[in-house]
Amino acid sequence: MDSHDSQDGKSPADMTAFVQNLLQQMQGRFQTMSDSIITKIDDMGNRINELEQSISELRAEIGVEISQAQAASEKAKEEESNKEEGSS
Repeated sequence: MDSHDSQDGKSPADMTAFVQNLLQQMQGRFQTMSDSIITKIDDMGNRINELEQSISELRAEIGVEISQAQAASEKAKEEESNKEEGSS
C-alpha cells in the first residue's frame, strides 16, 4: 500500500489539501448561487409589490370613472323624470 501511495506521487497530506481546496471551491460556488437566488427572489418581490400598486391605482381609477358614469346616468334619469313630470 505504501508503494502504491508513492507511485501516485500523492501523500495523504496532498490528498487532504486537494479535498479541502475542492470543498472550498464548492462552498464558494454554492454561496454565489445562493446569493444570486436571494437577489432574484428580492427582485421578484419588488416587482410583485409594484404590480400590486399598479393594480390598486387602476382599480381606484376605474372606480372613479364608474362612479362618475353612474352619477351622470342618475342625473340623466332625474332630468328625464323631471321632464316627464313637467309635461304631465
